[in-house]
Amino acid sequence: MDQLSGVFGALADPTRREILVALRRGEATVAELAEPFAVSQPAVSKHLKVLEQAGLITRSRRGTARLSRLEAAPLRAATEWLIDYRAYWGESFGRLDDLLDELKEQP
Repeated sequence: MDQLSGVFGALADPTRREILVALRRGEATVAELAEPFAVSQPAVSKHLKVLEQAGLITRSRRGTARLSRLEAAPLRAATEWLIDYRAYWGESFGRLDDLLDELKEQP
């Protein structure tokens, strides 16, 4: 799977998106990340594995704690891909506006 597909696949789940939001504040353990969710720590660990495979987080050990850290670089590629479509939709809406103006002028 290419990295962009992995990033979008990882972002498809709302729990994983919330985990990324939490990691913007800094490194966190599985227990810290699981706290606000109604899911088990093993379930959060599975989400972390998906995020790690997508390159969105890295994991390290500090003593006995396993810490997760946000890696935002893969989001840049996803953002650039989406920006191309933003321009496309802007052009499409512009053409639609032109068509609607033409239709308004017709009797």
